[in-house]
Amino acid sequence: MEDNLEYLNINSGLYKTRINPRFRNRKKYKPADPKLIYSFIPGVIVEILVHEGQKVKLGDELMILEAMKMKNRIKCSLDGTIKKIVVKQGAKVPKGTLLIELE
Repeated sequence: MEDNLEYLNINSGLYKTRINPRFRNRKKYKPADPKLIYSFIPGVIVEILVHEGQKVKLGDELMILEAMKMKNRIKCSLDGTIKKIVVKQGAKVPKGTLLIELE
């Protein structure tokens, strides 16, 4: 039974345990890229307030996403330039859809 145990590193602490296949094949954590802006809720793109190549600053409004009868203003998370606008005005987008790429 001891032969099936492996070491697992959690917050710099080593633990000897059994690791099941589901855990071993899980999707690995990847930190979010601040240059990619995703929809946080499903909705409709009502208005796009920027264009490709435009310089933007932290807090600038990029687009309006209507969800559940509310108009949510998507704001810029850092200073940069609009590299690509992935969606069109009037598009219905699910949660987690890439909206804008910054450079």
